[in-house]
Amino acid sequence: MTPPIVKSYIIAFEKYKWIGLASFALVVAGSTVVAIQPEPAPTYTASGSLTYSRPPVSFSTTGSEIQQQGQELNQQVLLSNQVIEGVSAKVGVPARTIAANVAITPPKRNPRTGELESNLIGLAYKDTDAKRSQEVLQELMQAMVKLSSDINTGRLKAIIGKINERIPQVRSELQAAEKRLEQYDRRERPAILAAENGSLLGAVTNSQNQQRTIRQTITGIEAQIASLQDKLGLNVSQSYVASALSADPIIANLRSQIYQTESQIALLRKDLRPEHPNMVQLQRQKQASEELLQQRAAEVIGGGGTTAPLAESVTGIRTQSSLDPARQQLANQMVALQTQKETLQQQLLQQIRDEQRLRQEYSQIPNKQLERSRLEQEVGLKKAVYDQMQAKLTDAQTAEAETVSSFSIAQTPVVGTDLKKPKSVPLTLAVGGFLGLIVGGGVIFLLGTLEGTLRTREAIKDSLKQREVAMLGEVPLLPVEDLPPEALPVILSPDSLYLEFYEKVRSNLQRISGRNLKVLLVTSTMSREGKTTTAYNLGVASARAGKRTLIIETDLRSPSRCSSLRIAPDEDATLEPLRYYGNLSECIRLVPEVENLYIIPSPGPVRQSAAILESSEMRRLMEDVRERYDLVILDTPSLSVSNDPLLIQPYSDGIVLVSRVNYTQENMMAEAIDQLVEAELGLLGVIINGADITVSIPPSAEFVDTTPVNVNDESEISVAVSNN
Repeated sequence: MTPPIVKSYIIAFEKYKWIGLASFALVVAGSTVVAIQPEPAPTYTASGSLTYSRPPVSFSTTGSEIQQQGQELNQQVLLSNQVIEGVSAKVGVPARTIAANVAITPPKRNPRTGELESNLIGLAYKDTDAKRSQEVLQELMQAMVKLSSDINTGRLKAIIGKINERIPQVRSELQAAEKRLEQYDRRERPAILAAENGSLLGAVTNSQNQQRTIRQTITGIEAQIASLQDKLGLNVSQSYVASALSADPIIANLRSQIYQTESQIALLRKDLRPEHPNMVQLQRQKQASEELLQQRAAEVIGGGGTTAPLAESVTGIRTQSSLDPARQQLANQMVALQTQKETLQQQLLQQIRDEQRLRQEYSQIPNKQLERSRLEQEVGLKKAVYDQMQAKLTDAQTAEAETVSSFSIAQTPVVGTDLKKPKSVPLTLAVGGFLGLIVGGGVIFLLGTLEGTLRTREAIKDSLKQREVAMLGEVPLLPVEDLPPEALPVILSPDSLYLEFYEKVRSNLQRISGRNLKVLLVTSTMSREGKTTTAYNLGVASARAGKRTLIIETDLRSPSRCSSLRIAPDEDATLEPLRYYGNLSECIRLVPEVENLYIIPSPGPVRQSAAILESSEMRRLMEDVRERYDLVILDTPSLSVSNDPLLIQPYSDGIVLVSRVNYTQENMMAEAIDQLVEAELGLLGVIINGADITVSIPPSAEFVDTTPVNVNDESEISVAVSNN
């Protein structure tokens, strides 16, 4: 049995053999060109070596670092355009030629320690002229030594330049930090020192002592005031008013005038009526004296009577201004004590505020100390950076006298000759032919693989197995000789050897779906995979098994193929397809050569096929035929052509997907299977059409088939390419 990969390769070879032959010819032609090339001229190789060098005396760290960095130059730097072009200008050899023929061998490193095993850098240059190869290599080595020296000098100058560029900024930052620290010390240093030497806490304690002394004094004054209040029967405000009023001579004079007027009124009241002119005049005098008394009392007290409250009536004022000298002295003493008390209270409030201020200053001392430490640390850091840069600048200036090249010539160029064995023309051609066969065969295999077509039935089986989809059966290609172009190879003869393949498919469908399979939908991923031929022959096999079978052509986008069953399509059905499907007696046709087989030919091609498939006439048709027939087979368009199979799918009990060897695209079939399975549309399995199966004819077999076949000398039916 031929392996599947060999079958796939044979098919790909038949399709891409000219491309493979062209690839073979190109490789053979290339090898022929190589074989007939004349022998190249002898070449000379000049070899030399460089070594790492250090300055005789080194006093600076920067110089040592630059020398160390100079030893890390790689091949790309040593063979830079600057070096190559400089040497090219001196020796007159093109720069491209020098770059192509020079080689550098860096020193080896120990794989475990990473250290260099030697300090030698090998150089080699090939040329057809021995003297020129030596001259070019000598110039290259000198140019590399000079390049290393220039790079070291440039690095040192760059370091000095960067330091000189950076120092002014660092100096200004240091001065700014020192100024901030100085200003902070001027503002906050006294408080910090006071907290550190204890004077701030002493001030807080002193303030507390003074507060206690003031409170004790206030307590004594309050006792004296209380004693005087008991003796006078007046409070402090009343004592102040009474003392002020009693001491004023004008008020005393007014009081005397009021007393005299009242005395006269009292004497005349017995003999005169209140309306008497003398009485009226006396009343007016009294009223005028009282008004003057109130005005004078307000003037004496001051503030309009708000500073010390006055009596509202004249009688009250007269009472408040009637202190004798002894009581007036006591009142003045009480007022003086009150004034002293208020003064002490103000002093107490000031001391409390001073204490709070001192405590607040003391609570802020840690933050101030931290801030000063931060400023002091910033100054230290800036100064350290400045000092380091000054030291680095001094070290770099010292290194100017030490800077030399990191390389020196360890071995001058020595010229050697490269002797090559002449090539064998037959061997070159043989190798070219062998490589041509490999390349040509590989191109054919690659093109066949990239095409994505499933070339063998084994490839289709593997794809179905990966997706866990059932394989319903394998059907060989049916012979199509002597058939009209529009006809399909339908197995009408009951003795045909091909009928057993479709019978196996039918039995597998019954086994998988059980007895519930009444309406079967047949489709494919793309056209020319044989779905219509499969639907027809599957209907024939079902009818031969005694089942009332109906084939419905639901591919309304294509014309009917019912002529393959010896039935002429209805030409008027295209004009009114809905009326056509609405009349079962007209659309259902009996297949004349197969008992129990019926067909509804397609009225196509028609427009708006989707609307017809979703119409009520189609729904009633499907409901009716489901009751009348044992099996209804729906022949639908390919899934890549339209969505009509998905529109008719709700009327079906299962879907059968038809594939064909050497036609089906793997990605299209995989996508179709995944969509049908994910949507749970009832995919029953896949039929492999066009399988390379040999159909043998028994010696005594006699059968009649409407499809003509050719029998070869080995009594095998030739398998021809077919099918819709």
